[in-house]
Amino acid sequence: MDGVMSLRRRSRREWLATAVVGAGLLAFVTLVYAVVVLAGGALLGRPTSSPAVALSVLATAVVALTFDRVSSWLGGLVSRAVHGGRPSPYDVLGQFSGTAAGGYAAEELPSRMARVLAVGTGAQWSQVWLVLDGKPRLGATWPPDAPLDAVLDPTDTSVRGRRSQPVLHDGELLGLLVVQERDQVPLTSVEERLFAGLAVQSRLVLRGARLRVELEQRAAELSTRAEELRASRQRLVDAQDNERRALERDVHDGAQQHLVALAVNLRLAETLAARSPERAVPLLEAQEAAAADAVETVLQLSQGIYPPLLADGGLEPALRAASINSATPVDLTADGLGRYPPGVEAAAYFCCLEALQNAAKHARASTIRIELRGAPDGSLTFRVSDDGCGFDPDGIPAGSGLTNMRDRLDAVDGVLTLSSSSGSGTLIEGRIPGGERSR
Repeated sequence: MDGVMSLRRRSRREWLATAVVGAGLLAFVTLVYAVVVLAGGALLGRPTSSPAVALSVLATAVVALTFDRVSSWLGGLVSRAVHGGRPSPYDVLGQFSGTAAGGYAAEELPSRMARVLAVGTGAQWSQVWLVLDGKPRLGATWPPDAPLDAVLDPTDTSVRGRRSQPVLHDGELLGLLVVQERDQVPLTSVEERLFAGLAVQSRLVLRGARLRVELEQRAAELSTRAEELRASRQRLVDAQDNERRALERDVHDGAQQHLVALAVNLRLAETLAARSPERAVPLLEAQEAAAADAVETVLQLSQGIYPPLLADGGLEPALRAASINSATPVDLTADGLGRYPPGVEAAAYFCCLEALQNAAKHARASTIRIELRGAPDGSLTFRVSDDGCGFDPDGIPAGSGLTNMRDRLDAVDGVLTLSSSSGSGTLIEGRIPGGERSR
């Protein structure tokens, strides 16, 4: 009942404002006529009973030229008086159009929209919401110090005095405008039309604001991804340096020693051949085995860099050969595999090899299973699983084999996932997106 009486009271104010403006304009026209026609005629000696036609035309011209300005001035003055100092709904629409078309920064527009909405409707507070990925996200609240409980689900209309207007563009929900009426002061019919009009006018503004937020999110994601890639590349460089130094040690301590001993023995055999041929023959025969040992050592070193079988036969035969020496039985299956670029095959091979070695060393498993699958789109997926003791993935230290595997896949735009828990074994899965196969 109180709300109905308040609505009637405010409707009477609107009618009163219209009547006052009309009376003011009538008074203005009368005043112009009196000053120009009557007072001017008296100065020219014309009787008031027969005013000059020229003065009447002049008065009409003055009224025509100034009528709009006087009407706007009176309307604003009376409207502010009727609305307690607030602008009229029509002034609000004008302000909103100026806000949307003005030179304001894009991030300021939702806040200015909320302010115009609150001022125009006389609401306790107003909100502008953006819909991103199907979920509402608060864009702005006016006044900024509105109570925290004002930030609610914008679709909740169960709260008394809560009004919501969807903002649609080509059937797509861009956002919502929400106002909270003041106690015992509901929106008038004029303010309700204003509310709906603002929702229509705000479509392009909300669309631009939503695009800005989406671009900011995308930029943040790209920045994070770039930082991750930078760290990954640095780890790869460090790993390559470590591998190079390890290879230098292996060459120095292994192959180089074999070759040095072979060279010394061959020089000795050359000397003995001239002085004591019978002693040179067994020495030369022994160098055949030494040369074979040197070749085997060099071959093992080369396989650690890039296995020849991987280059010649591909991923499946290379992994089968590598799994033969595993202390834990390995079950390897392959489906739909072709040949892939060398970098892709090397990344998948060394990731599977790392997972195989880790499982054999730490899992205490009875079986290790390797699954390789090629898809028609050129993508490659591998899975290495075991039935061992499992572990807590969060407890893996930095610089571990898992980090190295992720870095290898990052280099070919692949993704590595791990799932494990105590007593349930471990599954490592990698996927490398499709590209043109090498042949």
